[in-house]
Amino acid sequence: MDLIAIVGLIIIIYTLVYMIFPWFLDCDLNLALHERFGKPISSLKDKVVWITGASSGIGEHLAYVLAENGCKLILSARRETELERVKDNCLQRNANLRNCDVEVLVLDICDLDKHEPAFNSIIAKFGKLDILVNNAGRSQRALWKDIEVSVDKEMFDLNVFSPIALSRLVAKYFCKMNAGHFVVTSSIAGITGAPFSATYCATKFALHGYYNTLAIEKLNKNISITMACPGPVYTDFLAKAFTSKSNEVYGKNTKSDTKNKISAERCATLMGIAIANNLLEVWICKPFVLQLAYLNIYYPNVGWWITKKMGTKFLQYLRDNEVTIKTNTKEKQ
Repeated sequence: MDLIAIVGLIIIIYTLVYMIFPWFLDCDLNLALHERFGKPISSLKDKVVWITGASSGIGEHLAYVLAENGCKLILSARRETELERVKDNCLQRNANLRNCDVEVLVLDICDLDKHEPAFNSIIAKFGKLDILVNNAGRSQRALWKDIEVSVDKEMFDLNVFSPIALSRLVAKYFCKMNAGHFVVTSSIAGITGAPFSATYCATKFALHGYYNTLAIEKLNKNISITMACPGPVYTDFLAKAFTSKSNEVYGKNTKSDTKNKISAERCATLMGIAIANNLLEVWICKPFVLQLAYLNIYYPNVGWWITKKMGTKFLQYLRDNEVTIKTNTKEKQ
């Protein structure tokens, strides 16, 4: 068999693997292999981890996963009562954790002046910081043409500029220590886009631009970046999601449907595996969404053709299990 035939056979096998295996997975193939053969989450034991947006959703459940595996935690968000609840649950899940191993640190991430005092308090208490999880953020449901520029600015402040400012502060410390790990909750919508979430998608795309650049600049440093990209996850995130207007929230949650949505618990577990194995980018979602992501990234013309055939109504059901934004456009479903 000549070289060209061998290369062709390898390409065919590679393509078939990525066409077949994702139908049986809830994450990308690389992450699935590391879940089976890589380092366990327990390898993070005794790491000091700061989680923003830890009062609910993915951040809350990631706190539980890391607590169960012996990490020391700093839990940040604006709602102290909810953070205390999460702390209590963390301590209940691991009897070996002491009360002082889980710190509640109330923080509005958009208040940039509070970043340095918060960081200094962590170093003063724990003596170090190993991992920063930038998880704080909000989603959106709105028509592209109706979004006010003020909403764009508010969302970028929350989802992008504030975590970047915090990361730059922490990056100086990581560079000094020649060690550290940034974990960022992005989204599949920050890779392929999604209808009726224009600003949200843009903020997630922006995060990839910032942190991928950091990853390249720190190639020779012992500093890791993990971009976690969940698809539809069953949480209450839509209750506080942005719309097209300032000072307005979407105000309701979508229906639960395990067929298309991954649970927050499973998402957090897979994120823990990604962190333990220093994976640069991971996709976490049910098979149909995962296949669409692969198509849109690796076969964009095919992916776009399929997306047009499905239409936005189908994509809304795929993501939210209902139509969250109604349009007058008649689409073939």
